[in-house]
Amino acid sequence: MTKDRKVEVGHAAPDFTLPDQTGTPVRLRDLVGRKTLVLYFYPKDETPGCTVEARAFRDRYDEFTAAGAEVVGVSSDSVASHRRFVQHHDLPFLLLSDRGGVVRELYGVEQTLGILPGRVTFVIDTGGIVRHIYASQLRVKRHTTESLDAVRAL
Repeated sequence: MTKDRKVEVGHAAPDFTLPDQTGTPVRLRDLVGRKTLVLYFYPKDETPGCTVEARAFRDRYDEFTAAGAEVVGVSSDSVASHRRFVQHHDLPFLLLSDRGGVVRELYGVEQTLGILPGRVTFVIDTGGIVRHIYASQLRVKRHTTESLDAVRAL
């Protein structure tokens, strides 16, 4: 995959390792294979849209796990910021810190209006293949419904 290409449905999900909200390194390959993975990229902790989106995933987390999926969020915020965000909103899933935006670039998550980090959700099956992608900066709650529908359809 070249730097200019985006990850598309049917592609193998690129592997990466990033620290979670506790500072523990998490490798995508270690998550894939056990459950379907809902990998969502969001702009910034504690901003209005990102908080609504995180709470929507939190509020439907039991539905995701019942459908055999795990939710993982990714932004460029620090480990400490993620830890506060998880505690403040009682988030039951991992948040990964992509400080340099390397993984965001690896997945081809583009900026909105050239300034805001993109908001894109990938549904990755247990074989590591991307099965669904939803991108919308403004329809933040739709990421949850789109990805849950995709998980249930697998």
